[in-house]
Formats: sequence, structure tokens, C-alpha cells
Amino acid sequence: MIDIFAWIVLIVLVAIVVGIFVALGALPGYVAHKRGHPWAEAVQIGGWVTLICGFVLWPLALVWAYVDIPAKSGPAS
Repeated sequence: MIDIFAWIVLIVLVAIVVGIFVALGALPGYVAHKRGHPWAEAVQIGGWVTLICGFVLWPLALVWAYVDIPAKSGPAS
């Protein structure tokens, strides 16, 4: 009986870890799309790539999702 319980706990833990990984990977892209970022697709890809390749630069992708490009002003007169 303890073996079955251990397998159930292991499967639940793996499912939770995979769910958290997917949520973290999708977060920068979701924020960028929600905020109308001009390069939302690039932010989404950057979030996944940086998360898969080591997580160190993932916060940079999240910050990039929040940064707006300043609007170009008209000709200076």
C-alpha cells in the first residue's frame, strides 16, 4: 500500500513542477500581449528560451514585457 501512495505523491509532484514550469514560461508573453507590447511575440519566445536555458535571464524577459517603447514625438519646431 505504501508503494502506491508513494507513486501517487511522485506523480502529483511531477505534475505540479511541470505546471509551474509552463506557467513561468508563458508569463512574459502573457504580460506582453496583455499590455499591447509591440514585440510581444519576441518577448514570449525570449521568456521560453531563457527559462529553458537556465532561468538566469528569465527575469530580464519579464521586465522586457513591462517596458513600453516611448511614443515618437512629432517633428521638433
